[in-house]
Order: sequence, then C-alpha cells, then structure tokens
Amino acid sequence: MNRAVVACLWTLLALGALASELRFSVRSEPRTFDPLLVDDSSSETIRYLTGGPLIRLDRSTQKPVAALAASWRVTEAGRRIDFELRPGVVFSDGTAFTADDVIYTMKRLLNPTTHSPLADSFPTGGKPVEMRGVGPHGVMIRFPNPIADLASLFDQVAIQSRTKPDAVLGPFVLSEHKPGISILLVRNSHFWKKDPIGKQLPYLDSVRVSIQPNREAEALALERGEIDFIQNIDPEIYDRLSKNPDRLEVFNDAGASLDSEQLWFNQVPSAPLSSTKKAWYADSHFRRAVSYALRREDLCKLVYRGHAVPAYGPVSPSNRYWFSAAGPPPSLDDALKELKAGGFKRSGDTLMDGSGTRVEFSIISNAGSKIHERTLALIQQDLTRLGIKVNLVMLDFSSLIERITRTFDYDACLMSLTNVGLDPNEQMNVWVSAAENHQWNPSQKSPANPWEAEIDKLMLAQSASPEMKDRKAAFDRVQQIVREQQPFIYLVHPNALTAVSRRLRGAAPAMLRPQVYWNVELLSLSN
Repeated sequence: MNRAVVACLWTLLALGALASELRFSVRSEPRTFDPLLVDDSSSETIRYLTGGPLIRLDRSTQKPVAALAASWRVTEAGRRIDFELRPGVVFSDGTAFTADDVIYTMKRLLNPTTHSPLADSFPTGGKPVEMRGVGPHGVMIRFPNPIADLASLFDQVAIQSRTKPDAVLGPFVLSEHKPGISILLVRNSHFWKKDPIGKQLPYLDSVRVSIQPNREAEALALERGEIDFIQNIDPEIYDRLSKNPDRLEVFNDAGASLDSEQLWFNQVPSAPLSSTKKAWYADSHFRRAVSYALRREDLCKLVYRGHAVPAYGPVSPSNRYWFSAAGPPPSLDDALKELKAGGFKRSGDTLMDGSGTRVEFSIISNAGSKIHERTLALIQQDLTRLGIKVNLVMLDFSSLIERITRTFDYDACLMSLTNVGLDPNEQMNVWVSAAENHQWNPSQKSPANPWEAEIDKLMLAQSASPEMKDRKAAFDRVQQIVREQQPFIYLVHPNALTAVSRRLRGAAPAMLRPQVYWNVELLSLSN
C-alpha cells in the first residue's frame, strides 16, 4: 500500500472520529467524579453520561422506564422495592454486574460517613435497611418507612462496582480529564443497550465536555461549529442566535423550567459575621422586606428578555401538580411595613436598625455570568428604595463554593438552583435541616427554629405517605412556610432555552434536565 493511500485512509479515519465526537460545554469544573457525591450541575453531567441506574426517568414522558433493572415492583405501601436485573450485563471493564453491586452501592449511599446528597431522598430515621439478593438476578430492598414515588428516586443512583471503583455501567467511560479545560468520555463498548435493529449503543464514539464559564465564548463556539449544542442559554444570546436559522436547526423555548434563581442570607451561627448582621438575617421581617421590595417582573423583562416567569416559591408553575400559587405579588408598601415591624427606621435615604446601625451588606455571586451581574444591579437599585446599601462581589466559582460551604464568610448569595425531577422527594437534600444543601444554615444537628422543625416533619410525612392528596397538602404547607419565612428569596424561573447544531441527529429537547442529551445513547452526528 503506497503512502498516498495510507495518508488518505488516516484522513478518513480522523474525520470519522471527529464526526462521532459530541462536543458541548459546562460552566464550571465538576466538583466530583464520585456519582454518590454529586451536588453540582457539572458533576451531574458526567454522572448522567457515565452512570448506569436501575431505573431511568424518561425526560420526554416524565415517567420511569426500565434500565439496568428489566422490571421492578413496589410493595408494602412504598417500603419495599424488588428489582429483576437484566442478565448478562457487564461493567465497562468486562466484569459481571450482579445484585451484590446494587447492595454495595445502596449501602454506601445510605452510610452517614459517605455524606451522599442522595441519602436525604431515602429517609430511614437512622433505622437499618434490609437488602438481599433474590434468585439469580433479583434484588430486594426494604426501607424502615414508606417512601413515596420510590421507583423514580433511583434515576439518580448510578450503580457502582463493588470491586472496581472506576468501572461504570453507562454509555460512556471517563478517558481524560484536563482540569479547567475539558473532559473526554469514550464509548463504553460493553454498554448493555441496543437499538431496535440490534445495533450496539451508543452511536457516538466519544463526548468531549469543555469547561467554559464565559457564555459569549460558548455561543461563539456554537456558531463556529466547535460545539454541537447549548442548553440553558442566556436569553440575549438565544435571541441573537435564533435569527440565524441557516446555521442552527433547533431553537426551543420550552417555557418555564424547574430551575430557579434565588437569593439567601447567611444564617450559619458560626459564620464570621457581626452579631448585628446575624440579627438582621435571622429576622423574618427583614428577609420578607428584602423579598417584597424586589421587582421580579422587571427581572423577567430586562434581564431575561421575556424568557422567564416571576418566582415566589420553590416550585415552578411548569410543575403543575405540585405548584401552589401564592397570593397577589407583594408591594413596596408591604416591604416598608415589614421593616417597621422589625424595628428598622429611615434616616433620610438611609435605613437604620433599632440600635442606629446603617443597614449595609454584600451579595456574592459567580463571576462571568451576565445574567447574575444584571440581576444584582437591579436588586441593588430596588433595595436602594428601602435605604439599604448593597455591595456586589463577583467571585470565581471555586471561591464562591468555598465561602458558602466551608468558611461561611459572606452576607448573602445569589445562585441558581437546578431541579432534576418533579417530585418533592427530589428536594429533600435542600429542605431537611440536617442536609448539607440546606444552604442558609446547612447540616444542623437539630432544627434551629420551629418553622424549620415543621418543614422537617412535613417533608418526612409527604415522603412516607401513600396518598397523593396527603402528600400534596403537606408540601403545600412547606411552600406556604417558605413564602412566610423567606429562607430562600426566589426571583425567577428561567425558561428552558436550547440551541442545537444542524449536524446533531436524534435530539429532542425536553423541559427536564438534561434537556438536549437525555437520550445520548441515540444521538449521532452527520458530517
């Protein structure tokens, strides 16, 4: 074979490899590659692409479907679930997948020393969970208490190998990690799933995930053909890109997402803040006043260009069953009444507390987000109407996480909250006072105040109830308490905006995350 032919073959092979590599960006470095410790969206991306769950929530139908478990059955009012595992499935390293791996994963998840955010979705009250293999391919798990919507909770539980920590059961395997730059995932040749004509899935050879916090740079990469899609696009970029239909095929505004933008005040007792500030942030009158003064309709129009809806609580109106509507939007007069009830008073254009101290605080958020920069500017303007001086501090993502999870050296924080599922059990790791993601005051040994204790009881009650009407009543009360106490000041629910390159085949953007690649094993690329 002459050199010209060899060179031609290598070129064709290179083009083929390029054509079968899906490329997209995440906004920050994944905080972990351990699927049981995931609590950020970038880590969730890697878990979704590499992890194999027993049951998968179909993002299109929003119903659980069989994955590693060929079938399942929930009995004993939600205490017990029996899985029948698919025979012949192996991990990415070729070792057999068995009931022992399921039991190993669940024991590790539920072990308090693991500190898995998923554990809060499977409340046990400290009581033991019974697990055992049944027959050649069966697994039985019996919880001490009933757990509502039990099957759907396994969507986020990626089964781990009890002997090979790096072996996975998902469609892709981690191949290369360049911190701060990119993550390369390659096709799992042992993936269990086949298409309707028997072809081995996934169709793609690899997925390259770039780390790109700058959204303008991400949009430019899409326009240049360097990445294949963007989900959760900034509204300004979405409006600009959607005017160029020749380059991009799919532009989708699915309406209000399940996600939210929210502000909260630091109520951690050990935080390095003055006693004066701690008193402000612990005062529900103060928190309500701040919330009531914020003009959410302006945020939707000016920051999100109409691609968002106002948020007054933890549930998006798109989550129709669980959404509990609030009353009329509060006004500036309502805010002023709350300040008066809390002992605050105006001195000219300045708000003072009862001791005569000027009310001034800082809000931290992640640098590089124009959405957050513009949101903070409007918050700053709105709170000036109350006489409050607000300072804005933009931090790189790692520094932001350090402050809100370790040092607690901050006054208030503006961040996005990602909701993966519809059911309230998906939010257990936020609302239960002992949870690490209970951001305003995480990991409490006992509830700090009566309303948090009531939320604890309600969340556990709804989780255990077999009756949907009882669950709905309990979670409606949780939403009412949150509106009254404002531990999180909800601002907007951004719309689910996506843009997909013409060369990506099989994409069917959905409202639930991950909107574009939820069916990644069926995606393919054209040249």
